[in-house]
Amino acid sequence: MRRLVSVVVPLTCVLAAACSSASPAQSRPDAETSRSAASSPASSPTSRETTRPTSPGQRTGSAFTPWSTYHRTTSRSGHTDHAVGTPLVHAWTKGLGHAVYGEPLLVGSTLIVATEGNRVYGLNARTGHVRWKKSLGTPQPLGGLPCGNIDPLGITSTPAYDAGTGSVFAVAETVGGHHTLWALDAATGAKRWHRSLDLLPDRNRRAEQQRAALLVAHGRVLVSFGGLAGDCDDYVGYVTSTSVKGGGRTFHYAVPTAREGGIWATPGPGLGRNGHVYVAAGNGAEVNGRWDKSDSVTELSGKRLIRRSVFAPATWKDDNANDLDLGSMAPMSVPSVRRIVIAGKRGVVYLLREHFGGVGSAVAGRTGCRAFGGGARVGRTVLMPCLGENQIRALRVGRSELHWTWSADNVFGAPVIAGPRVYVADRYSGDLVVLRLSTGHAIQRIHAGDLPNFPSQIVDGGFVFVPTLTGITAFHD
Repeated sequence: MRRLVSVVVPLTCVLAAACSSASPAQSRPDAETSRSAASSPASSPTSRETTRPTSPGQRTGSAFTPWSTYHRTTSRSGHTDHAVGTPLVHAWTKGLGHAVYGEPLLVGSTLIVATEGNRVYGLNARTGHVRWKKSLGTPQPLGGLPCGNIDPLGITSTPAYDAGTGSVFAVAETVGGHHTLWALDAATGAKRWHRSLDLLPDRNRRAEQQRAALLVAHGRVLVSFGGLAGDCDDYVGYVTSTSVKGGGRTFHYAVPTAREGGIWATPGPGLGRNGHVYVAAGNGAEVNGRWDKSDSVTELSGKRLIRRSVFAPATWKDDNANDLDLGSMAPMSVPSVRRIVIAGKRGVVYLLREHFGGVGSAVAGRTGCRAFGGGARVGRTVLMPCLGENQIRALRVGRSELHWTWSADNVFGAPVIAGPRVYVADRYSGDLVVLRLSTGHAIQRIHAGDLPNFPSQIVDGGFVFVPTLTGITAFHD
């Protein structure tokens, strides 16, 4: 399947594409707040808007705050108190020559963006002007892979930034199916060090894809791997852990299945309240015998990736046989109730304790969301990205129960919460959609461009930055 270039695709195509040293403060789980801004969202038309481009040089805007990882926090909460007003207007668009699948990062006023052309850019966040750029090798053409749907295949995941070293980390796939972790100087783009992450010599590295976002925690860079669209050839899901300084041993954990079990959901590994790392794995090889730890959520130690506990639904055999696994969404920590929320392709949302009890150990479950990609959380409200239903759904989480509160129809993407608003880059229309956090009511739609399969965006400093199949589109209030 060639790279998707249209924003309107059949659901079956998208589902097929899915088969497939830090400072001490950064080494701990995020200190997050559930406080929302008191101001009410402004009302504006919900139909697609045509806006006049605004000269970036005419606007000073608010100060930027750090956005150093996917969905801003190591728990992947996708929440900030800094609201952006409506109506949004177009600020600038920057073509970068290749698709941008990962979220950008913000380091000071520099927007860091990685492309499938294996180029990393540092852009002026207010104007889109290039401050620096760096090439990390020739990307892998789709024709040289056993399957897949991205052409060429370069940097697909969201990079991560470490304030302690001033490094930004990205994983580039190059010709021959090589996967290399690079550390760049976030201020200049200068290359600092690199290391191969092809750690499983008995597997086909050309069948592995590094789609999931990177995580910096405990002075380590964590990177997870899954398969290509089509789940072809001999691969297995695994996670790596490398020092942010580039020295010492790279540890890894591989799902103990004969094949598959990809750890590919776009948010990547997430940090729990307890400092442990949580990852979700897709369907594995076993469908009849003993559970092979696939179709699962796994709790790992933060440095050496030692397995602490694993959960799988009681339906794991049928999930594996019918590609209905949990690996399509990343686990979401809800610290205030000490719980984990996860959903997958079957359409069941599971409420889990932070330390798992094996097969069928969920505290509660609720139907209603075939989830893909990254959710968002503020307090005990979790926003679920429901691709199967083409909705964003709000879930109220208790210690022993789950309740749906609202649904926003005809919109799919990875939501971000900023004050009293929710921002979603809608996969199908190519619009940035603004919703009310309290009700899910649509406030505004504004066109961003053709979007990748599991789009996300960042919201900061009065701007919203949306990655597209050609570069970045920026809006401001």
